[in-house]
Amino acid sequence: MKNKVLEILLKSKITIISFVVLFVIVAMCIFVPMFYPTDYYAHIDLENVSKAPSVLHIFGTDHLGRDIFIRTLEGGRISLEIALIATLVSILIGTIYGAISGYMGGKIDAIMMRIVDALYAIPFLFFSILLMTLFNRDFRMMFVAIAFVSWLDIARIVRGQTIGIKYKEFILAAKVNGKSTFGIIFKHILPSLFNIVFLYATLTVPSILSLTASLGFLGLGIQPPMTGWGEMISDGSAYLLFGYWWMIVPPASFLAMTLLSLTFIGNSIRKVIDPRQE
Repeated sequence: MKNKVLEILLKSKITIISFVVLFVIVAMCIFVPMFYPTDYYAHIDLENVSKAPSVLHIFGTDHLGRDIFIRTLEGGRISLEIALIATLVSILIGTIYGAISGYMGGKIDAIMMRIVDALYAIPFLFFSILLMTLFNRDFRMMFVAIAFVSWLDIARIVRGQTIGIKYKEFILAAKVNGKSTFGIIFKHILPSLFNIVFLYATLTVPSILSLTASLGFLGLGIQPPMTGWGEMISDGSAYLLFGYWWMIVPPASFLAMTLLSLTFIGNSIRKVIDPRQE
C-alpha cells in the first residue's frame, strides 16, 4: 500500500518539485543558522545599513545592518516551528474532542458541540490581542491563540466520521466484549480515522503558517530580537517606498514558496486518500 501511495505521488511532477522545494527550505532554515559566525540576533552593523544584495550579503542588509539572508532562514525556522507545533496540538485536541462527542451522543454531544459553537463566536484577533497583552507579548501565547481556534474544524469533522462508524460491527463487538468507552474510542475509533486526520493535518499546516505570518505582520507575533517571516515582511513594507525592496522580497518569497509547496503536497495526498476528490 505504501509503495502504491508513493508511486501515485511520484507521478505528479508538481508534487515532486514541491517536496524538493520544501525539503531545501526546511533544511536551510534548520542547518544554515547553526554555522553563522556571529549572533544573528545581536549583530548590528551600522556601517552596512540598508545595503543592497551583494557578495558579502546575498540578500542585502536591513535598517540596522543585519544580514537579511540569515534572518530570513532563522525567521523561517521559528515560523515553521510554531506552525508545526500548533498544528499537532490542534489536531490532538480536536480529534479526541470530536471522537468523544460523536461516540457519546445525546446530551453530552449536544453540550460539547454548543461549546464549539460558542468558541467559534469569539473574534480570533481580539482573543490574540488579549492574550499577548495579558502575558507581556510572550510569543508562546501564539501557540495558545492559534491552537485555540484551529481545533474546532477537526473536532466537527471527526465527530461526523465517528457518528458514521460507531454502529459498525467491530465497534459493537468491542462493546459486547466489555471494552470501556475510552478503550473503544482510543483503540478502535481513532485508528479508523487516521487517514482523515492525517489528510486534515497536511492541509492545516499551510493555513496555520499563513495565520502565524498574518499575526506577525500585525505585530501580534514574535517580538524582537527574534523574528519570523510575517514580522520581516511587516518591517520591510515600511521601507519599500524608499526602494529597499530586498527587505521584503526574501521573506515574502520564502513564505510563498513554502505555502505553495505545502498546499500542492496536501492536495496530492488528498487525492491519494480519497480518489473521488479531484
